[in-house]
Amino acid sequence: MEVPARSPDGSEQCPQGRELMASSTGSTLCMSSSRSESVWTSSTPRSRWDIYRKPLVVVAVGVAIFLFGVVITSLACFLEKHKKVYKMSGPAFLSLGLMLLVCGLVWIPIIRKKQKQRQKSQFLQSLKSFFFNR
Repeated sequence: MEVPARSPDGSEQCPQGRELMASSTGSTLCMSSSRSESVWTSSTPRSRWDIYRKPLVVVAVGVAIFLFGVVITSLACFLEKHKKVYKMSGPAFLSLGLMLLVCGLVWIPIIRKKQKQRQKSQFLQSLKSFFFNR
């Protein structure tokens, strides 16, 4: 005998059971994918800080980690006490910082290219609506 499904809060029973759960999952996936696209297709203007905030933070963190790696690596030359630790961890911080720095610097032109594409598509959409809505 099958037990009827309960609502998510557990207070009442749902009549459709599994079909309701499958359809709500599908609509949730569609809604989440459309939310990610709305960042580029929204008509509200965003400030430059809102657009470039994440890549600039990645670049800043990459520079900080890279400089920390430079300091740790230079400590291996001057201090004798923990030389092996400095020799192992210094290059690791150098490479991690350089990786973040390059990722952030590559991210910025990608954002610029997407903005240009969005502006072109908005222009073409406005032309299309102008000519076909007459």
